[in-house]
Amino acid sequence: MARINLRQVEAFRATMLTGSVTEAAALMGVTQPAVSRLLRDLQALLNMPLFEKRGTGLVPNAAAVALYTEVERSFVGLERIGAAAEEIRSRRTGFLRVAALPALANGYLPRLAGHFLKERPNLNLSLFGVISPLVVDWVTNNQCDVGFAEVPIAHEGVPSRRLPAVARVAVLPEGHRLSEKAELGPRDFEGETFVSLTAGSTGRHLVDQAFHRDGVRRILRIETALSEIICGLVSSGIGVSISDPFTAREFEGRGVVVRPFVPRIEFEFAAVFPPQRSPSPVALDLVEAVRQSMTRAPYAG
Repeated sequence: MARINLRQVEAFRATMLTGSVTEAAALMGVTQPAVSRLLRDLQALLNMPLFEKRGTGLVPNAAAVALYTEVERSFVGLERIGAAAEEIRSRRTGFLRVAALPALANGYLPRLAGHFLKERPNLNLSLFGVISPLVVDWVTNNQCDVGFAEVPIAHEGVPSRRLPAVARVAVLPEGHRLSEKAELGPRDFEGETFVSLTAGSTGRHLVDQAFHRDGVRRILRIETALSEIICGLVSSGIGVSISDPFTAREFEGRGVVVRPFVPRIEFEFAAVFPPQRSPSPVALDLVEAVRQSMTRAPYAG
């Protein structure tokens, strides 16, 4: 038994909308005989008339009006699908799961993500702040669509994109003697109580290397894995440190003074993606937004 096809339903809907076969044909981009044939075939399949001939035109009967109500519901659904597809194509809808190391997640990335979402009102976001090894682990296990982690990335085979490196900065308690200087170097920290990153971390190695080159002796009393804790301790007046600039800027004016540090100690991070699939377009858009932000105003978000 033959079935109703979409083209027949389109011809019926177009005729109901326009009120004439001629205009329905123009709406569909086909000839008038083609629309007449589609309507005739539809009525035959339904085994009931839908239109009455009045002069040179067609007038819908009660059955046609009732059927049109159901057809319109279906087409509204199809139009919604089309609209959703367009939203997806324009990367303004869907769901994005992001994991980021705390240095980015404690202020910079949420601000940037907020601006990103304003341009995509139908995009939903989950944003997690976890240490870099967990960022990579979550992305590798497909728990997140994109992650931002400090380099080097320990996990082989994880697709990644390096982002512009930024300079680490000196962080001091408000009122500290070194806050009078516009720029600081290793020798300025001689004999200072220093809050360090945990031994074995990339940041700890780079910072220690800078001081060892100049033979500077610091009092290493405190260590921690998180830059937020470093800056919180510095704000208490217990010591000084070197921090990533993102966290330092969050604490600036809250008991912490930030100064440039020379020689430059880079803070490098990368975007990482699930290895099982290609990056989603919206994830790539977010990474590009971060890259542009880093080029334009590194710590503003």
